[in-house]
Amino acid sequence: MPLAEFIRSNGRFLTAGVVISFSSSYGQTFFVSIFAAQIMAFYGLTDGEWGAVYTIATTVSAAVMFWAGATVDHFRVRKLAWFVVPGLALTCALMAVNTWVIGLTLIVFLLRFLGQGMMSHLAITSMARWFVARRGLALSISALGFAIGTSVFPILFAYLLDHFDWRVLWLLASGLLLLTFPLILWLLAAERTPQSLAKESTVTGMDNQHWSRRDVLRSPFFWLLLPMLLGPPAWGTALFFQQVHIADVKGFSLVEYLSLIPLLTGVSVVVMLISGQLIDRFGTPVLIKLYLVPYILAFIVISVAESLFLVAFGMMLFGVGAGIQSTVPTAFWAEFFGTKHIGAIKAISTSVMVFGSAIGPGISGALIDLGYDFPTQMIAYALYFVVAGAMVWVAVDRAKMRLPAT
Repeated sequence: MPLAEFIRSNGRFLTAGVVISFSSSYGQTFFVSIFAAQIMAFYGLTDGEWGAVYTIATTVSAAVMFWAGATVDHFRVRKLAWFVVPGLALTCALMAVNTWVIGLTLIVFLLRFLGQGMMSHLAITSMARWFVARRGLALSISALGFAIGTSVFPILFAYLLDHFDWRVLWLLASGLLLLTFPLILWLLAAERTPQSLAKESTVTGMDNQHWSRRDVLRSPFFWLLLPMLLGPPAWGTALFFQQVHIADVKGFSLVEYLSLIPLLTGVSVVVMLISGQLIDRFGTPVLIKLYLVPYILAFIVISVAESLFLVAFGMMLFGVGAGIQSTVPTAFWAEFFGTKHIGAIKAISTSVMVFGSAIGPGISGALIDLGYDFPTQMIAYALYFVVAGAMVWVAVDRAKMRLPAT
């Protein structure tokens, strides 16, 4: 089916994925970290203490996601949206009125669980389950919502911070979510049938089996891939979380540094659309082995860069990795483990990635307090990606022969 016809025939479902993924922005690190300086000043926190709050809250959300993610195998996305979207809007409003550090921890947990966790999970898992032949393309189109949020919100809210109190902006975020909610419900009114309710539509994975969550957790294949799952969210989240710190260390204004984000996003959009097409044509085994290479290069370049131009180049490399991350891992799970239990299986990877996004800010913040600035840390993180990438090559080369014939 030609691209234009595919989009026209499935426009409503694809738009639902875009809007839901865009709405996850309010719980993503790139959004929360915009307010890092204001939050630390208001609550009297150091970089390490703020990182610890973020780590604790996000770690708990990762644990909850492990179980909550399986709900998409049993309930339609529309029904789950009734709980997730209003809950996220209420959480944004609570951020505007809370005055306690304990309350801040709870709010960050809800932002991460409902925003980064469940909203992202609903968008990505629904695409993997609703589409088979054009799964990669559907995932890449849906991921445009993440890209738009990453591109628009940092610059917009950094500008608004110069004119409004930071707590007012959290009320604005709450209001925007509530305005978006009716659109999400309308788009999901004609939702496709979940795979768990339409067994004839499921696709098998390795060994021509329908892998369950227990099967995945007992497989050495999964554990070899664990560092790959953990790395980009851990150190990529730290890169966004420490953006105020990085701008200060590099000698840039925050607006100058944040102006590079749209460049990163533009590259990621192009790459995610290309990778979606490549997935549909060649499958994921080759692409997953190249997944971490852009992160290695990006972290090295940004670490040593002394000019805004070189940092911009590093951000473009990071955008390549982000574009691949938006499509390849999810399609990878569906191809290797099947789609019958894709919600529960994707919940494993989502909880691991959420946990990664928890430890990244905590570790990087603690190291900053010890005197190691983030650009210095980035060389060590690049070495981590090298090791994780080598493990992916070993795992995939062993497992790809077990895939069913297509």
